[in-house]
Amino acid sequence: MGKISLLHPMAVEPEYQVLPEETMHDLGLQELCEKVSQSRLERTILERTISRITGNAEVIAYRLDVFEDILNDQDMREELQELLDKVNFMKEYASFQKEQDGSGIWQLVHRLHEMDEYIQCIEEIYHCLDKENIRSEGLISLRNYVKKIYDEDGYAALKKDISEMKVKTADIKSLTLGVNLNSSLEPTALGVVSINKKAFTGSGLLSNLSEFLGRDQKQKDTEWNDNYHFHAADGDSKGMKAPDAVFHPSMAVVPNTGQGNDVVQSLNTAMSNLLISTTKQLKETMSKHTALQIRTIAELIPELLFYVRFAEYTEELRSKGFRLSKAEVRNDDARVMEAEELYNIRLTAHDANEVIGNSLGFDDENRIYILTGANRGGKTTITQAVGQLYVLAQAGLYVPAEKFVFTPVDTVLTHFPADENKTLDLGRLGEESKRFREIYRLATGNSLFLLNESFSTTSFEEGYFIARDVVKAISLLGANTIYNTHMHKLSMDAEEINSEGNGHNLVSGLIAETEEGKRSYRIRKGVTEGNSYARDIAAKYGVTFEQLCVFDRK
Repeated sequence: MGKISLLHPMAVEPEYQVLPEETMHDLGLQELCEKVSQSRLERTILERTISRITGNAEVIAYRLDVFEDILNDQDMREELQELLDKVNFMKEYASFQKEQDGSGIWQLVHRLHEMDEYIQCIEEIYHCLDKENIRSEGLISLRNYVKKIYDEDGYAALKKDISEMKVKTADIKSLTLGVNLNSSLEPTALGVVSINKKAFTGSGLLSNLSEFLGRDQKQKDTEWNDNYHFHAADGDSKGMKAPDAVFHPSMAVVPNTGQGNDVVQSLNTAMSNLLISTTKQLKETMSKHTALQIRTIAELIPELLFYVRFAEYTEELRSKGFRLSKAEVRNDDARVMEAEELYNIRLTAHDANEVIGNSLGFDDENRIYILTGANRGGKTTITQAVGQLYVLAQAGLYVPAEKFVFTPVDTVLTHFPADENKTLDLGRLGEESKRFREIYRLATGNSLFLLNESFSTTSFEEGYFIARDVVKAISLLGANTIYNTHMHKLSMDAEEINSEGNGHNLVSGLIAETEEGKRSYRIRKGVTEGNSYARDIAAKYGVTFEQLCVFDRK
């Protein structure tokens, strides 16, 4: 059987671009993952999955169908949730993600428990997906994959072997240890005297030691009441006879570290020697079933977690009245986007009735938008929202919009204001210029550019000159772009910029509207209104000339 994944069809191995950390931050995607899960480990899985973006339309459609199945079946989600809660080692990639020789008894017993959880996974997934309403290729393939494992003779044998081995290891409740000491009471050798079916009880180690040291009664030899014998280590336990044929007592020399810090490692060696036949049986059980797809099932757990967590979050937002819908992916080179009633998912912190949706599209006539308008009128919010739509849809998730039809992009690149600490060496303009050059080199005509007040930290003349050249370069490249700015002249000169190009990938004006001087948080195509209502903001905070001059300074 080939390797199966819920993130891409078995016959497709997609190429991924990892979104820059700045993009994840600028679009609020790390913040989104924090809302979806409170677990640090789970957030790491969610962020890793979202940030690895693919432009393969077949892969994206595959993911969208898997997510739709999981979202629409609450019973299945609950069953998968129970599975995720139980199977911890697979979420953490445990030993299946590490190269281990399994030579120690502890590693083998740990592996035994992992294989038992693997069996639980097969059982749970088998019953969970035994439904007729599953339509996605991904879940149908997983169902067939698990059913084939479930019906194999090897699986039944594994289940039987693991069950028997668990019974044997479950009987071990305590160990009786023998420790050789030097004159300073430092451990020099360690051995296992007996394996017990009952746990020790009673006072603590120090009180026991103090009690025995206070007595003038010390064992004259190493014989114990239960007739177990304490054997000195001779480097070879072959031929030793013990009361139980399974157990071959031996000694492990404690390295001379002065503190006996390697006692646990020595105990592991002693235990492995002592339980040599049990260890051998465990190894045989493991190797006999290595052909089973344990690693594949382990790798599916983070994928299931990704879908289940976002499905639960999507259902939560819908219950609060927010619109989220399945995107429609186009498999062509048109580089189009058609979004209706889109909004920024960060606005779900507000009441759903207060969130205003907008409609927007990309095509050859509207490839680059110069977005202008009033301060605090929603320019940054809508810029972020467009980036969120692409990233979420291409991850296979529902998007914050009533409708979203799009050609996938190969990456999303953001150019937002930088932290002041990052601009100390080059200055703000130098840092912005260097950073844009770096992301431009990463872009293709299939990329998405989102620029937020770029090159506005210098004088208008200098900023405009740079911004105009940047827009012309993006137009030549052909990438979908939103550039929100206070440089209204850039929007006014859209026709002139277009005339200097090749007639394709045209620049359009986009305005954050105002109604009777108030911000509506709606956008529309059109010529800029020519101001940013800075005076309105100045009046709001009392810093107009008239307001400042009325202070009574007495």
